[in-house]
Amino acid sequence: MQFIIVTGMSGSGKSSAINVLEDMGYYCIDNMPPELIGKFADICSRSDGKIEKVAFVVDIRGGDFFLKLSDTVTQLKAAHIDLKILFLDSSDDVIVRRYKETRRKHPLDEVSFGNIRKAIETEREILVPIKARSDYYIDTSVTSLSEFKERMYNMFLDAGEDYMRIDVRSFGFKFGPFMDGDLIFDVRCLPNPYYIPELKNKTGLDEEVSGYVMKFEEAGQLYDKLVDLLDFLIPLYEKEGKSQLVVAFGCTGGKHRSVTFAEACAKHLKEKGHKVRISHRDIEKR
Repeated sequence: MQFIIVTGMSGSGKSSAINVLEDMGYYCIDNMPPELIGKFADICSRSDGKIEKVAFVVDIRGGDFFLKLSDTVTQLKAAHIDLKILFLDSSDDVIVRRYKETRRKHPLDEVSFGNIRKAIETEREILVPIKARSDYYIDTSVTSLSEFKERMYNMFLDAGEDYMRIDVRSFGFKFGPFMDGDLIFDVRCLPNPYYIPELKNKTGLDEEVSGYVMKFEEAGQLYDKLVDLLDFLIPLYEKEGKSQLVVAFGCTGGKHRSVTFAEACAKHLKEKGHKVRISHRDIEKR
C-alpha cells in the first residue's frame, strides 16, 4: 500500500492536489483525523488488494485532532507503512488574495478575530513540525494549474520506486523567488548573454548561448565546483532516505545562464546514473 498525506497552508491548493491524486487512482479522503489513519490502514490491509493507494488531506481544519499528526506519522512509519507527506505552501499575499476571491473564511478566522494575516501567521507556526518532516514540497504561489498537475504527476505516478528523483530547474529572479528548491544556486555572477544582440532572444537551450556562457573561465570553475558539491551531497541525501531533491539555478530572466547551468548539471547527473527530470520555469516569459 502507498499512503500520501497532503497537508500545508490553507489556500495553498490541497483540494486541487487531492483531485489530481484521485485522477491517478488514489482512494482520497478529505479532512481525515490523524488518529484514524492507522485504523484505515488496517481496513486496507484486509481489502485483498482492492485499495492499494490512499491519499488523505489532513490540515488545520481538524483543530486539536491535527496536533496529533506528527505522532501518527511516527507510528505509521514504525509500522513500516509506505507513507509520504506532501506539503503545499503559498506566499502570504497569494493566500490573502485567494481568500478574498473565494470569500471563504480561514479556518483560524475566529481565533485571529477576523485578521486573515494573523490567521496565516498562526497557521505557519503550527505547521512548522510537519513541514520539517515532509517528503515533497510545492509552492503554488506562481504555479499555474497545468504546471501544478504536471508536478503532481511527475512526483506520484511512479511513487513507491526505490530511488531518489532529482528535479533540476531553472528560473528567473525577476519573476519571483524559487521557493521549492532544496539547493538553489544564483548564477547572476556570470556575464549575461541578454546584452549580446544576436543572443538576446535565444535561450540556454541554443548552443550559441550555452557556448557563450561557458566560454568564460569563471563559468567553467563555477560549474566544476557545483557538480563536485552535488556529487558529494546527493549520496548523503540518499542515505537519509530523501525521495525527491530539487536543484534550482537562477539568473535574472531565467532564459540564458540558469538554463545553461541547469542543462549542463542535469546531463552530468544523468551520466552519473541518477533519475533526473529537468524543467525551465520562466524560459517562455518576457
